[in-house]
Amino acid sequence: MLLNEAVDALFGNDSDPTSALADGTYVDATFGRGGHSRLILSRLSPLGRLIAFDRDPDAVAQANAIADERFSIRHEAFSHLADLAGGSVAGVLMDLGVSSPQIDNPMRGFSFRFDGPLDMRMDTTRGESVAQWLETAETNQIAEVIREYGEERFAGPIAKAIVARRQERGPISTTTELAQLVADTVKTREPGQNPATRTFQALRIFINAELEELQQALEACLHVLQPGGRLAVISFHSLEDRIVKQFIAEHSRDTYDRRAPFAAPKIMKLKALGRIKPTDAEVRGNPRARSAIMRVAQRTAA
Repeated sequence: MLLNEAVDALFGNDSDPTSALADGTYVDATFGRGGHSRLILSRLSPLGRLIAFDRDPDAVAQANAIADERFSIRHEAFSHLADLAGGSVAGVLMDLGVSSPQIDNPMRGFSFRFDGPLDMRMDTTRGESVAQWLETAETNQIAEVIREYGEERFAGPIAKAIVARRQERGPISTTTELAQLVADTVKTREPGQNPATRTFQALRIFINAELEELQQALEACLHVLQPGGRLAVISFHSLEDRIVKQFIAEHSRDTYDRRAPFAAPKIMKLKALGRIKPTDAEVRGNPRARSAIMRVAQRTAA
């Protein structure tokens, strides 16, 4: 998604393989199935390097098939960007959210369109699944998660229905069970949207600590990006985009401490370079691209 636009954003539209940019170290913070990584590699010189991160074991297996000495994959969340050396990276790309292969695999439990275990973990080797969490979570906890991460106005009734179902017939264990329970509880919904959309989004974001990971990764970029290095972040819903937008805005201006009016200001660390959305042609070819927004910023010399 936004394949060429994202890689162009990292390289500043410089496709010259002999340029200094082609010799740099880049990070694909969300490898997925490797579309962005492969295009970045095609733009690198023999001296360039690409480090990829992904929590998904299936994605790591795909990455291990890339036979290129310039490339390495880390089976870690992208908050581990902070482990890289300061000022060592020429560009960071983040393509947030769940990937199409994850959505389309019923065994991962990300989609209400398929019957499968209610898992939703990005990394299936660790942590608890959504089903396991719902076995013991209190009504107010469930409602808070669905309200905060799904922006669902019926969070309270949905949470009560989940707990009532658990007490009457045992915990929910499959995607279709949860989707049907939400559909029976939510009587009105925007035209064309499944009633379970917001609930599934909320539980996935929560169980993977996605917003917390994003905040940590963005902060890490200030540390690892070299002066002039680029940050490109593709998001798919308002919660993610708001965090990215506010982060770039916060670090794109000099700030003054009102309590110390004569102190030197904190110098801006980023320069905002703009916002890019998919073309009409890409949306027609991939309807999931409709909500995508890419924000781009550049590390300053400060």
